[in-house]
Amino acid sequence: MLPKDPVILLSFINTKLRDEYSSLEDLCAALDADAADITEVLAALDYHYDPTHSQFI
Repeated sequence: MLPKDPVILLSFINTKLRDEYSSLEDLCAALDADAADITEVLAALDYHYDPTHSQFI
């Protein structure tokens, strides 16, 4: 289950991407999460996925 708070979600996702998964797609597949939902929530904080760095920046 992913955190509901957007700021905590950002930290959680970026930590998982840094430590465990090579891409957002891999993370979503492993956690049964929707990349579009995550991207939308984090875009509201003005964070966008950068596939080159595999992080939301």
